[in-house]
Amino acid sequence: MTSIRSPQQLGEALRAARKQLGLTQPQLALTAGVGVRFIVDLEAGKPTLRLENVLRVIDALGGELQLSGLPSATAEDTHQGNDHGA
Repeated sequence: MTSIRSPQQLGEALRAARKQLGLTQPQLALTAGVGVRFIVDLEAGKPTLRLENVLRVIDALGGELQLSGLPSATAEDTHQGNDHGA
């Protein structure tokens, strides 16, 4: 598992995964349903990308996002909705 603490680290990890799978940026963009520019920006570590699309790229590469070090959500928390820390 790779520890990611910055947009740049995420971009580097996803670029390495793409290359290991032998995919070009246009091929990954097509598979993930995003534009090539999005892949370029993601791999460059642009910090303002849409999370939904980042998750699509991670999924297209066969990965998944896991959070560690955070309190786990209970079933009650997930049914009540997101209070955004309020």
